[in-house]
Amino acid sequence: MSSVEDVLIMSNISKSFPGVLALDNVDFSLRTGEVHALLGENGAGKSTLIKVLTGVEKLDSGTITLSGRQVFVTSPHHAQTLGISTVYQEINLCPNLSVAENILIGREPHRAGSIDWSSLNARASEILQHLDVDIDVRQSLDMYPVAIQQMVAIARALEVSARVLILDEPTSSLSAHETENLFDVMRRLQDEGMSIIFITHFLDQVYEVSNRITVLRNGKLVGTYDTDKLPRVELVARMIGRELVELDAMGELKEAQAGSSQHEVVLEARELGLSGAISPFDLDLHDGEVVGFAGLLGSGRTETADLLFGIDRPDSGTLKIAGKAVDHNSPLRSIHNGMAYCPEDRKADGIVGELTVRENIALALQASRGWMRYIEPATQREIADRYIKLLGISTRTADQLVKNLSGGNQQKVILARWLATEPEILILDEPTRGIDVGAKAEIQKLVLTLASEGKTCIFISSEMDEVVRTSHRILVLRDGEIVAELTGDEMNEQTIMHTIAGEE
Repeated sequence: MSSVEDVLIMSNISKSFPGVLALDNVDFSLRTGEVHALLGENGAGKSTLIKVLTGVEKLDSGTITLSGRQVFVTSPHHAQTLGISTVYQEINLCPNLSVAENILIGREPHRAGSIDWSSLNARASEILQHLDVDIDVRQSLDMYPVAIQQMVAIARALEVSARVLILDEPTSSLSAHETENLFDVMRRLQDEGMSIIFITHFLDQVYEVSNRITVLRNGKLVGTYDTDKLPRVELVARMIGRELVELDAMGELKEAQAGSSQHEVVLEARELGLSGAISPFDLDLHDGEVVGFAGLLGSGRTETADLLFGIDRPDSGTLKIAGKAVDHNSPLRSIHNGMAYCPEDRKADGIVGELTVRENIALALQASRGWMRYIEPATQREIADRYIKLLGISTRTADQLVKNLSGGNQQKVILARWLATEPEILILDEPTRGIDVGAKAEIQKLVLTLASEGKTCIFISSEMDEVVRTSHRILVLRDGEIVAELTGDEMNEQTIMHTIAGEE
């Protein structure tokens, strides 16, 4: 894959962590003056590849060649000295310092043993003007909006480095106008010979600004493609691991339906939205139905769930639960309104590893009652034993530490926690991620059983066949917007993929 145009070549890169092969002989190349998009779903290996390139992680095997010379990157600072800089999604600058100080920190001009502030400010202004940014560099960084802070971060990276610029989700907090301004800057830098690695989950942006695309999946290289020669639907297929020829034979709808009669509306959202997260949407949820959310990473699935459950506050629209308006929503208020939410990341947001299975299952119910109405251990054990039996949780005892269970059983514990609150509306975000096939089937069956009993479920999954098999209707999200609702024969993987790709 080498070429005289390649400024960077990463060959046969492998990296393991305890129990995880994060990168498996991955190749990646970057040409002089190109924007190269690096894509993949959660766990694909994108972040690890960048960490290896920038010296955050040490590679296990493979080689990195920069401008024809093999290098061994030992730290982020070393990467910068080699001409490799990264601008992260979360801007890692110092908001209390001036714009000029942020751009030139560590490289301030001096005169007579002190910082030459006049030269510092003049140099910072010059760098920003090159990016078409005209601001007072003497003001503290936190005086400016995120879009300006993003440009300051890029200015700093350019001042440090002049070969390879890595932009990690740079547009996630930008408006459409701000994003277009950023793209103008990227094109200008590209024309000047800068090589840019562009990590994003917005497919429209990939096709607008990139020259080539590299797709990773499960730590392996799927392939590198010229952007203008790769149809969007094929890109989606490579990202999720389904080829179109396979999909033609996978048109099965779920076998179980939870009834077809008209159901009552239990949740009603009108023009509900949050700037930068999810565009305003309308949504009715009915009792006894499963509504699937389909879309790629960053499409707005989790953001929609967070808004409905009150983790995030909307800046537009209204929400009603059981016909009653909900103002100033919060997770606790949602629990009181009969909602439950199993989060995507069970380790970070779900289980409490140092607590027992019993304590984890009782957690949400205890929160709903308040700490003044303490649930006695005997009652906790009774509740836990009931759901251990119902869900088939494999544990020696309810008093075993939950961190010692398998991933599938941990997921069942989280389900048990929320089922113990006896919710009317259950939001499940990636409930089967990382668990074995048997446990997946049990959870899917449970969801349909709950729906048959009149419960309402939102089912979010990156596995499209699972969404199709489990849902009564499917909402497709793309780039922070609900773009389609599929029902009946429309609910098949091929239609979902074309919709995600913007080819409805």
